[in-house]
Amino acid sequence: MNWNTWVRQIHRWLSIAFTVTVIANFIVLAQGQPPAWVTYSPLFPLALLLFTGLYLFVLPYASRWRSRRAESREDPRSGITT
Repeated sequence: MNWNTWVRQIHRWLSIAFTVTVIANFIVLAQGQPPAWVTYSPLFPLALLLFTGLYLFVLPYASRWRSRRAESREDPRSGITT
């Protein structure tokens, strides 16, 4: 598997972990005053989701940029400089 596939898989599993922690947070909140660690438990998966999501968001733009650079290098006789 390549790097992009790993990031997609990690992003999916992180979303499941985030959802579980949010559900657990609501269950504990319904029972009374929760400890601080329960309240802040969804933040770690959310932060990781932010980074993996930003990476996945930038992927199509980066591939277009790389393909344009490769096209400009392929034909030096075209007279077009970019």
